Amino acid sequence: MSAAGKIVLENADLRMELRRLGATLARLDLRLADGSWRNVVLGSASEADYLGPNIYLGMTVGRFANRIGGARFVLDGTAHEVDANEGPNQLHGGTQGFHSRVWEIAGQGSDWVEFSLCSPDGDQGFPGELEVSARYELFPGGAKVAYRATTSAPTVVNLTNHAYFNLDGEASGNTDDHYLQVRASRYTPNHDDGIPTGEIRDVTGSAMDFRGWRHLGSARVAAEAEAVTRRGGFDHNFVVDGSGMREHCRLMGSRGLTLTVISDQPGLQVYCGDHFDGTQVGTSGTGYVRRAGVALETQAFPDAPNQPHFPSTVLRPGQTYRATTCWVLGESSPVVEEARPRRRG
Repeated sequence: MSAAGKIVLENADLRMELRRLGATLARLDLRLADGSWRNVVLGSASEADYLGPNIYLGMTVGRFANRIGGARFVLDGTAHEVDANEGPNQLHGGTQGFHSRVWEIAGQGSDWVEFSLCSPDGDQGFPGELEVSARYELFPGGAKVAYRATTSAPTVVNLTNHAYFNLDGEASGNTDDHYLQVRASRYTPNHDDGIPTGEIRDVTGSAMDFRGWRHLGSARVAAEAEAVTRRGGFDHNFVVDGSGMREHCRLMGSRGLTLTVISDQPGLQVYCGDHFDGTQVGTSGTGYVRRAGVALETQAFPDAPNQPHFPSTVLRPGQTYRATTCWVLGESSPVVEEARPRRRG
């Protein structure tokens, strides 16, 4: 580990660079069939750049990932006001959320590292002292992150890694020519500020139906026509079918790489990076253009503390919060290529 807090893990297939700041996935390089390496996640050029407003590139976000409407919630009859950092709402745990903290290293091996963090009672307005760990690990063909947390008092918890993927390469431009498939029959529509309306809606016949392969550029145009977008793109929570560890989605780049995301979480937030404007300088020194990467955030539903019919995010003393996500990477197989849609013209 360098003074800058970098940790590098490597096996025959993958090389992963992590940072203590934000328990961050800064690079994920896949070894291609020709022996070359390709980085498929976005990252900042320097550690200082990670501390800019609303960056979150590959960072661990919490204590509550995604949004809490009105930056408040009621738990066991007590109202809690939390830090509002997106208008009147809270996003990703507040201004000084977990992404902004330097995590400790609790343990490390040749293909894994575990970070730890103590979040005090009242941190960003959340009740209870929270002890958190994030364990990253490589395995043949993939990587995973496993989060755990315990609390001293009843609280709400929702943790995720906020990696943006570009399977054509970290500095290759936008992801409009990627294809996405999401294992979700329903999603949660948003108000204009990104807070869910509370409805859980069937995707059938809508622009939100990703159960078959969808070309992201074409899907965005359809979503704009149906007026279901924010900032002209996707930023929505999908209700993933099934339970337990299961496939959430597949992403396919235009140059032959595939990513399969497997998790035990109930939701998947798909955000296509419409805020990038060329000013955020990436790992390679290139400015990130609009839609430079796709965030596939496995997590609980946004605003769950205020939506009693959403899966609960309450954690109580004596319980252990767990959330695990696997990223499986590879070059397209004949089966995947056969399923790949053919564009006309």
